[in-house]
Amino acid sequence: MTGVTLTEIEAVVTAAEVVATDVVLLTLRAADGSSLPAWTPGAHLDVEVQPGVERQYSLCGDPTDRSVYRIAVLREPDGRGGSLHLHAHVAEGSTLRVRGPLNHFELSLPPASTPLLPHYVFVAGGIGITPILPMVRAVAAAGVSWELHYAGRSLERMPFVDELVTSYGSRVSVYTPEHGRRLDLSSLDGGSVSRPVAVYSCGPARMLAELEQVAAAAAWPSGTLHLERFEAKEMTEPVRHEAFEVELELSGLTIEIPPDRSILEVVEEAGVLVLSSCREGTCGTCETPVVSGEVDHRDSVLTPDEQEANEVMMICVSRAACPRLVLEL
Repeated sequence: MTGVTLTEIEAVVTAAEVVATDVVLLTLRAADGSSLPAWTPGAHLDVEVQPGVERQYSLCGDPTDRSVYRIAVLREPDGRGGSLHLHAHVAEGSTLRVRGPLNHFELSLPPASTPLLPHYVFVAGGIGITPILPMVRAVAAAGVSWELHYAGRSLERMPFVDELVTSYGSRVSVYTPEHGRRLDLSSLDGGSVSRPVAVYSCGPARMLAELEQVAAAAAWPSGTLHLERFEAKEMTEPVRHEAFEVELELSGLTIEIPPDRSILEVVEEAGVLVLSSCREGTCGTCETPVVSGEVDHRDSVLTPDEQEANEVMMICVSRAACPRLVLEL
């Protein structure tokens, strides 16, 4: 089993509020009335939308309130069906099984005594505001320097936009076609070693890809850009097209992974328990420590620095870049 430990919770929906066109905000309490597990800005829950079908939703409430979780769900007609089910069948009084919280998009907020605090730049597109919202509240409460750039197709489709503008005024810049404002990512300042900036972004894949290009072209310092993806990155060709071996150090097994199957699938088939959820490299649940061997990282979770460190991998999509991997399983 991996080092990830998640709490299974039976939750009751205590409120379902429409907060934007096709976006419903669900408030969840533990069915037994107990306090919910602690979480930090950027965290998400695995939500069982139907038996055996899980989807990930960012927590967008107040981390200091352990009595409730809040998630905002965008109805996606062209999605995989999870959001359609929640919108059609979940209401106040409904029960949901959730698992978590898990955070691979954690806000790094140094102590106020830190000599050189970064300036925080948040960039959100559409429903990508959900993990960003608690971050904005946290940096505002901490009294550090920050700004938010929030883009959407229209104000009616942008959850929490009124709250943000009312609460934080000029720190929040809103971009919609109807107002003739387009977010120019190339104008963002990635700072320098002597003037640190931390950029956190979540939104459509195209926006995140453009932001990565901007960061590379402007040579932003390593560790400046932090991304959260709601959909998997476009897959490139694997480094190796042939089968490879995986030694499961804790289980005492060695298995062969064919070119057309994932490590996760074969490990499960061998009877080894691994927590998993999305199976497309976006949630981080199946993160597994790497003992030895070179990994062909194909996930959408780890940062480039984390991938280069080669210490963990997402076994639902990532593969071997060598004939043999040894994993802590």
